[in-house]
Formats: sequence, structure tokens, C-alpha cells
Amino acid sequence: MIRPVVACRTTTLVKRGLPLLAGLVLSCTATGAGAAPSTFGPVIGSALLCRSQLDNAYFHAYLTEFFGPAYKREGGAYWFRTEASLWGSKVEQVMVSDDTSAVVFVAAILEAKPDELEKSVRAAAGTPFRAADDSRYPLRKSIPGSTIAYANDKSKIYCAKFKPQSVPQSTPQSTPQSTR
Repeated sequence: MIRPVVACRTTTLVKRGLPLLAGLVLSCTATGAGAAPSTFGPVIGSALLCRSQLDNAYFHAYLTEFFGPAYKREGGAYWFRTEASLWGSKVEQVMVSDDTSAVVFVAAILEAKPDELEKSVRAAAGTPFRAADDSRYPLRKSIPGSTIAYANDKSKIYCAKFKPQSVPQSTPQSTPQSTR
């Protein structure tokens, strides 16, 4: 049997807590950004390193589920603000190609200089990158195909693959039947 005093206190606590809970829910849905799920590194990190299949519809649905809708669609991509980190660096944004792009890609902007990001990725994931040329701001490329580029004082890391071309289906050829 529930004692009336306990029930009364619980009801009062719930009544007081509902506005706070509602405010938290609304603030999370209004900004669209949520804390990164525990799967962020394996899912998005692996995609950025070209270690998984790239499916822009899957990544769009994943990011929408955990961070809310994209805040813009520009340059053949959906842009998501995130509250996440990869390889010890804060991830500011993740971009996923839309269907207008000639390639399927996943990209992220991280708060780290490219040489720092390269070192931390190598230490954490074992993926080496090599400078593409001897310029002052070279692209850094990995064997699987991932690229680290300068984005002002930050880094952009991405994996891009050409879309598979659809194979035209041939119509079955009718074979002439022999007449006897």
C-alpha cells in the first residue's frame, strides 16, 4: 500500500520536474544537436577512413537520428552540426553527400591542424597518411582512400567514392527456332 504522504511528495516532484524536463527536450530538439552516441567513432570514424561501405542514405539517417536534421544543404551535401569527438579532436560538422553529387562521400571538419590530426589518427587507428606533394598545405592521403585537407586553421577529413554505374540490363535475345 502506498502511503499518501509519499504519493503526494512524488506527485509534487513530478509536477515540478515536468517543466524542466519539457524545457530540456525542447532545447535539444530546437538546436537539433545531441550528444554523440557510443557508435559515432565506429560508424562515422570508420567511414571517414574509408573502412566501411559508403551509403549516403544510411549516414544521413544516422546523423539525423542522433543530431537532428541537417542545418543546410549546399555543395551536393547535407551539413550536420555535431557534439562529438574523433581521435581526440572535436568534430564540428559532418557532411554527407546528397543524390545530386557525382560521388558518395562522408566528410568532417575537426578542430585540429592536419599534421596533428594525421598523428592522432595514426596513433589511434593505425592508418598512415602521406603528403600528396611538397606544397605548403598538402593533401594527406591514406592507402584506403581517405584524405585530410586544410580547412583554414582546422582539418577536413573525408572519404569519397564514385557512385557505382548502373549496368544497362540487356533484353533477352530471341533465338531463331529451326523449322523442320
